[in-house]
Amino acid sequence: MSSLPSSPPADTPAGALDRLPVRTALPALRTALDTAGTAVLCAPPGTGKTTLVPLDLAGLTGTGPRRRVVVAEPRRIAARAAARRMAWLLGERVGGSVGFTVRGERRAGPRTAVEVVTTGVLLQRLQRDPELAGVDAVVLDECHERHLDADTCAAFLLDVRAALRPELRLLAASATTDAEGWARLLGGGGEPAPVVVAEGVSHPVDVEWAPPERPVAPPHGTRVDPALLAHVAAVVRRALRERAGDVLCFLPGVGEIARVAGLLAGVDAEVLQVHGRAPAEVQDAVLAGGDGARRVVLATSVAESSLTVPGVRIVVDSGLARVPRMDHARGLSALATVRASRAAARQRAGRAGRQGPGVVYRCWSEGEDGRLPRFPDPEIKVADLTAFALQAACWGDPSASGLALLDPPPAGALAAARDVLTAIGAVDGAGRATGRGVRMARLGLHPRLARALLDGAPEVGVRRAAEVVALLSEEPPRTYGDDLAAAWRAARRGGDGYAARWRQEARRLASAAGDPQQDRDQDAKQQQGQSRDQGPHQQQGQGRGEAPGRPGGARSDDAVAGLVAALAFPERVARARGGGSFLMASGTGAELSGDGSRLRDAQWLAVAVADRPVAAASARVRLAAVIDEETARAAAGALCSSGEEVRWADGEVVARRVSRLGAIELAARPLAEPDAGLLRDAVVDGLRREGLGLLRWTAAAAAVRQRMAFLHRELGAPWPDVSDAALLERVEEWLGTELGRARRRADLARIDAGQALTRLLPWATGEAARFEELAPERIEVPSGSRVRLDYGGEQPVLAVKLQELFGLRESPRVAGGRVPVLVHLLSPAGRPAAVTADLASFWRDGYRAVRAELRGRYPKHPWPEDPSSAEPTRHTSARLRRG
Repeated sequence: MSSLPSSPPADTPAGALDRLPVRTALPALRTALDTAGTAVLCAPPGTGKTTLVPLDLAGLTGTGPRRRVVVAEPRRIAARAAARRMAWLLGERVGGSVGFTVRGERRAGPRTAVEVVTTGVLLQRLQRDPELAGVDAVVLDECHERHLDADTCAAFLLDVRAALRPELRLLAASATTDAEGWARLLGGGGEPAPVVVAEGVSHPVDVEWAPPERPVAPPHGTRVDPALLAHVAAVVRRALRERAGDVLCFLPGVGEIARVAGLLAGVDAEVLQVHGRAPAEVQDAVLAGGDGARRVVLATSVAESSLTVPGVRIVVDSGLARVPRMDHARGLSALATVRASRAAARQRAGRAGRQGPGVVYRCWSEGEDGRLPRFPDPEIKVADLTAFALQAACWGDPSASGLALLDPPPAGALAAARDVLTAIGAVDGAGRATGRGVRMARLGLHPRLARALLDGAPEVGVRRAAEVVALLSEEPPRTYGDDLAAAWRAARRGGDGYAARWRQEARRLASAAGDPQQDRDQDAKQQQGQSRDQGPHQQQGQGRGEAPGRPGGARSDDAVAGLVAALAFPERVARARGGGSFLMASGTGAELSGDGSRLRDAQWLAVAVADRPVAAASARVRLAAVIDEETARAAAGALCSSGEEVRWADGEVVARRVSRLGAIELAARPLAEPDAGLLRDAVVDGLRREGLGLLRWTAAAAAVRQRMAFLHRELGAPWPDVSDAALLERVEEWLGTELGRARRRADLARIDAGQALTRLLPWATGEAARFEELAPERIEVPSGSRVRLDYGGEQPVLAVKLQELFGLRESPRVAGGRVPVLVHLLSPAGRPAAVTADLASFWRDGYRAVRAELRGRYPKHPWPEDPSSAEPTRHTSARLRRG
């Protein structure tokens, strides 16, 4: 809830209504909605935008006609709190003029004029009744948080206004938001929607920078360095000593809240925990205010703007937030801990200045603050889009291209989502929702879990399928362990808040899933006397050989949990590799984190929850169930394949007939006569992986390649590029014949690469006949010797004894006279004496110094004063005189 009375909670409702700051903006807001039908309301927390505005729009404050208003909140806790606050302001109980509906709970009646719902509930209503019959106005609260459901609701509502209900009023309300962006969106392509700004009552908030003294590890996955949590607890203790008032401490999740609560044991204050999983009575106690004793409220980001916690003068901000992330490469969707944005930090700090001057202790340095992201990422950019894609398909826009969205969905993520929906039968080949897909969408579940419920119910019974799916829809506490079947039994026995919510959700799903008689029939098939609360050792031996569809067979908890989890996540069925390591059908490795887990002895698992730590090659299993191979094959049947597999592996051609379940190899046997095309592809793959060094490169072959490379560099087309990349690209052209005969690595080593390369010469144009002319292998020098050219460098090199070039006035040239040869002049002993690309210049300017140096060393050899006109020789002066 975002409203905060300016006086203590004991004040009367009427007094609280009068003092809400948003009251001054109501006339402008009414005018905007009357004229444009849409509007954007920007109002700081505590002004009454969540409470007074809906009451005023509904005509419940004594002004205006009576209307029915739906308020959409991003979280269940916020929906309940907002409804309770509005009912209190009217002096009523929830369920009268003001009610709420969240998943699994509804408190509203015929008299209800303002109904607060979650955005998920609103999506379901829009799919069932796009006209929203009887609703006059919709308020999208906290739209700045950019939750995917909220963005989708806005897009659908704009469609409804454009096509069915132009009179439906739509208000986007937020504490801090991109007002211009929302105004353009709600304007529908015409004039932007009016923006109404309400000023809040705020007090100064001091900022205390309180970074840890020693570096802490950055968060990865859902893990937070315990050293940071210990530091946060220490900062809370410091704040209690230094300042007056209650403390609101922001932490990323339930686990961190519990850990910090433990570290605060013994403080002189009541420690309370606020998060989406907290029991309703705890939430009510926090929101109602204290009885005079100091309080420390540990909260997730739900308290940034959706809720008002009375009495808070101190905020301790861990600087972390938990957001959904999708690893499309591995098919893993999970929550991730990230640094909170600067916008979120401002929102959090503002909670300290609601009732008077306050202070925020930020657990990071001032220097780090400037490097934080400005705003949080919209969920549509980073989250799993499978549920969104199904909603869009059911709405009649499978590509989502016609939806009015602030940010379009990433094409790759949307394509991956459509692949999942196609695989589970939710959409057809054109992306349109099937009847099965519509039913899935109406279950209020992720499509994967909806598939598990619908396909699992006929096999194990509606009730049992619903119970397992309820476990998967809200991850059990870590104390329940990593064994899904054991967690199921713990939830049955449990008396904690999670178990209560689980039972409620299981009942809802069982009711929504179908035929109660079918459930009773399945229950009757269970073994006589089998207890739902059997221990893990009793259960472990049961169901190992069971598979879906086995008629009349009773299934243990392990078998049921495994089947349902495998139906939900077929690409995550996994086979053991040893030492607690598994390979999932998706190809991703998975590791068990605990040495004592019963799952370590399993040969097959159905992985229900996994995440991938930063820089880790494998996923970390957080919740899974034991299954057998038969169950894996049945649940992930679409991933089963069998066929000839000829590939390059470990430096050799491997030819086998293989049966696979995705990336998991089930069986294999050697192939005596593999398909020639597959064999050829494998050999080519080997060349591309390991390089052309697999071929036989003689000195002559290497020289041919260097000459061809020289002509391509100097003359270009039609002389071919013979770089590694180019040769591998055209490997079929120049190695086609040899590749057809190669069956193994040794065959490649026998191929004469030089002879094969000549196939790339420009024979078609006739230029190939000039190869020797343009890039000669050898050059005849004046002495009569034929000396080999070296084309390995940037310029061809002719290494020859100096006396053999006597009488040659100019440097030799190649490439049709374009490129002078770089002459390496050697002494009579073959040692380097000089290098020149301009022989005439050398005879004129450089020879004299070389002659003076070498004449004394080699007196038996001729050293004429004019080498350009002297007789060339390979011999000594005496031999030369003898003729």
